[in-house]
This record gives sequence, C-alpha cells and structure tokens, in this order.
Amino acid sequence: MECFNQLFVVASSSVQLCYEKYILRQLCMDSKYSGETWIREILVGHESRCMINFRMSKMIFTSLLTRYNLQTSRNISSSEMLGIFLYILGTGAKVFQIRERFQRSGSTISRHFAVVLEKVSRMATDLIALEDPFFSSIPEQIRNDSRYMPHFKDCIGAIDGTHIAAILPPNEQIPYIGRKCIPTQNVMAVCDFNMCFTFVMAGWEGSAHDTRIFLDAIRDPKYKFPHRPNGKYYLVDFGYPQMKGYLEQYRGQEYHLLDFRRGRPISGKKDIFNHSYSSLRSVIERTFGVLKKKIGHFKGYAKL
Repeated sequence: MECFNQLFVVASSSVQLCYEKYILRQLCMDSKYSGETWIREILVGHESRCMINFRMSKMIFTSLLTRYNLQTSRNISSSEMLGIFLYILGTGAKVFQIRERFQRSGSTISRHFAVVLEKVSRMATDLIALEDPFFSSIPEQIRNDSRYMPHFKDCIGAIDGTHIAAILPPNEQIPYIGRKCIPTQNVMAVCDFNMCFTFVMAGWEGSAHDTRIFLDAIRDPKYKFPHRPNGKYYLVDFGYPQMKGYLEQYRGQEYHLLDFRRGRPISGKKDIFNHSYSSLRSVIERTFGVLKKKIGHFKGYAKL
C-alpha cells in the first residue's frame, strides 16, 4: 500500500506538471506591441532613433534590405530580421532583452540572426577591395616622399597579422589560445598606403602561425587574394616566408623607429634601408590601431 501511495503521488505530480505546461500554459510573448510595429515606428520616426538603436541612418537601413536581398519569411518580415541583427550588434543586449523587445522566441532570434549574418557578410567584397586592381600607378605617399622614391616605387602595400579576441564555448577555446594567453583569432590583412584594407583573412585560431595563414590565403583561389603583378611587391615581416614579391627588412640588423627618433645615428646601407622600410611598413600597424580602436568603441556601447 505504501508503494502504491508513492507511485500515486509521483503520477499525480507528473500529470499536474504536464497539464500546467501544455494545456494551461500562457504565452510568454503576449505584448500587442510587436517587434514589427516597433521597427515601422522607428523607420517613420526621428532619424536619431534609428541611430541610437541600429547605429545607422534610416536610408542605410533601407538600402541594406534591398542590396543584399533579404527575403521576408512566412512568420517574420525582412525589416524585422535586419532590425534584430542590428539591435544585437549595436546595443549588445542580452537574449532575454531581445526576446522582450521583439516578442520572439530565442530560437527564432538565433535562426534569423544567422540568416542576416550570412547575407550581410557579402559586404566584405564591396568594402574590402582594391581601388586600382592593376596597380598601374605609384601610390602618392611614396611618389611624394624622398625617403621612398624611387627605391620603393614598386611597393603596393603591406601585409601583417593581428590577434583579435574571440568569444567561444569553453570546450572550443584551446586551439584559439596562443601567445596572448586568451582565445583570439589570428587575422591576416593587407592594406594600401591610404590605410584601407584590401584583403582580410579572418577565422584562424590564435595558435595558428602567420606563415600557415599566409600560404593558405595566396594558394587557394576561393579567397581571391590580390596577387601582385610582375615587378611589384608587398612589405612583410619576419613571420612570413621569404618569397619573390614579398619584401622584408634585413635580418640581423637591430633597429626600431623609436631608436631613430631618439637620435640614433643612421649609418650603412642596411640601416638606411631598414629605417625607410620600417617607416613605410608602419602603415599596416597604424591601420590595425584604428581597427582596434573601433572595436573598443563598439565594446563600450555593448557595456552600456
């Protein structure tokens, strides 16, 4: 009888839970003010509201919808999909906040975020591109500077890598932990002398060596690396292999731009070359500096 009573209690509890969960359940997202309504209100409202929530003007928001062919699904419009994506990036809001703001389930938000991310990632081919695909002219920064002209007249850009912090589940972090001792991506980039990126290779683990990333980028046609024409070359550092068309400084020569600025005498051909090389190649380091400043600015918004 005692066992029967225990089974009866367990069965009764299970029935009650099922009844409350599946029969008497109340919809969590029950607000009449839907995400679609909110998006429409912003797009017809004051310009500052779009900037605050999506970090862009209403005109750019609308152009993204058409340029990258976002399609309305059965249950959610393309404008709401883009709104969810931009609101997450622009404000750093938590999932429960996004759910409340748009009155959508977590799975719906996650699924459509991935859809928009795949579409918007095509911007890379529009934004990261060569102004002069044939490298037909000498960069103005070289042409007008006696330190570089005529010795660096065939230089077309600089290549380097940088580590950008990556957020990963604990069980996936180990390959991304390199010399920075935190999970990072090792990102290789090419820039011109206007401090504009012309190629970016992202996604590699922080433990990956620069040479491995470089060789993968230049050998696999799918990445569309901007190969140099004959007679032209890129500036690289010691982390990259010695190859024709990729120029590094003289090895074994101790130098640093700060040393020269402190009054260190420049003597010998190798010293003079390394000084000019270091000054010219600093464009990639300055470009990375601007990028990381922007990333830090975004993180500041996310914390707010």
